[in-house]
Amino acid sequence: MAGINITRWLAGGVVAGAVIWVLEGASSMLYFDDMQAALQTHGLAMEMTPAVWALTVAVSLILGLALVFFYAAARPRFGPGPKTAAIVAVALWFGSTLLSLLGYHMLNLYPVTMLGTWALVGLIELIVAAMVGGSIYREHTA
Repeated sequence: MAGINITRWLAGGVVAGAVIWVLEGASSMLYFDDMQAALQTHGLAMEMTPAVWALTVAVSLILGLALVFFYAAARPRFGPGPKTAAIVAVALWFGSTLLSLLGYHMLNLYPVTMLGTWALVGLIELIVAAMVGGSIYREHTA
């Protein structure tokens, strides 16, 4: 059994990261003002500085790379394709997005409705990114 095709993993991961970044940026228009207002009630603020923008790109890239890595690892067990991509995305969502949102809820930082929106948006983002990134990934050829 051959290892992960590093070139295709990187290509798929970068594209998946770009998909996550674009979808998150677009969806944030739905709730950005509400998020700022919720933070302000706690005496907090988030300014979108160049460093913060760079961090959003880095986080999206890391998440995209992780997503396609787990897709590549799951392919031998579940087979290639969108079903495996969705399984991996949902599993990663439970272990990342959902846990973060539960932490925000425990701290009472954001309204529950906002957290619900983030949960749904995050799940959709991960599924779409996994399908796109997974479509790029290929095993080594003989």
